[in-house]
Amino acid sequence: MSQKWFTTASVLSVLLIAFGLLNLSSCGHDQQLTTITIQPTTETFGAANIPVNEDAGLNVQLRALGTYIHPPVTKDITNQVNWESNTPGMVTVDSTGLATATGNSCGGSLISATLKTNSSTGNISSTGAIITGYMTANVVCFTGTGQALTVVFAGVGTGTIASSPPGLSCASTCSTALPTGGSIILTATPNSGSTFGGWLGCDSVSAQVCTVSNISASRTLTVTFN
Repeated sequence: MSQKWFTTASVLSVLLIAFGLLNLSSCGHDQQLTTITIQPTTETFGAANIPVNEDAGLNVQLRALGTYIHPPVTKDITNQVNWESNTPGMVTVDSTGLATATGNSCGGSLISATLKTNSSTGNISSTGAIITGYMTANVVCFTGTGQALTVVFAGVGTGTIASSPPGLSCASTCSTALPTGGSIILTATPNSGSTFGGWLGCDSVSAQVCTVSNISASRTLTVTFN
């Protein structure tokens, strides 16, 4: 076989390889996000012997890790995803992935991290692709020794109450458990069109503020809005 034939075959081989590489690059094999994993996968706030309202402010920083293909790699995408809690009254999560117990209720909360990918990292279209990862945040319910504090609403008006420390925040009858000897401050706020009528059952009252000090037995308070 002649040298000319070998040269021609070599040129054809190079052309075929180049064509193959070009064809692969046009097939959409570009880096794509496939899954999102949240760390930690589970977080627990509080304990059975601690009233739920005392859990307010406990927090954990979450991380979102994205798994990609073409080539396979894992990246920290914490600041790229959309964070959301399915029970924000129990556990909130901000745009940076900081999950925080509110101190208002207990149970389980599902937190998600979602990224809508309209294109790959090489701008190859993948419109509508939505990838979501999940983690569970648990707030332990109080089962220890304590005293029940209940607030009853009275009057023809409407309003809300809030407490310090957090734990009672409502617009109708609600209650919480306080440890024996515990204290709490409640503030009443009338809604538009209503007026504050007064507190009953407090240890002391100053304007719209009710103070319960050194609770030793279960107690019911009454707030009136006119």
